[in-house]
Amino acid sequence: MLDTASSLIMIAAIAIATFTTRAASFLVFPKGKEVPPKVIFIGKVLPPAIIGMLVVYCLRSTSVLAYPYGIPELIAGMTVVILHLWKRNIFLSIGAGTILYMVLVQTIF
Repeated sequence: MLDTASSLIMIAAIAIATFTTRAASFLVFPKGKEVPPKVIFIGKVLPPAIIGMLVVYCLRSTSVLAYPYGIPELIAGMTVVILHLWKRNIFLSIGAGTILYMVLVQTIF
């Protein structure tokens, strides 16, 4: 178990690392400087690729051969997709899908 000082040091280190990585883009590409086409391409391709990897990671241990046969995951995943196509709000769709999945797993399956 970590004591208070260790926890604060860890939080400070994470905050500094996060701030540094976010601020680095402003140092590398100052205002008025042309952004290379490769960086623009990566900015367009990387977010969907990361979401795809997260979906695979979340569904990697889903057993479709044993009860509940992946039904809660399927229902929650379809809910996320439908809500996102309808409302175009990532927070709404992921939040609703997560809540629905937890309700299904805890009460029905």
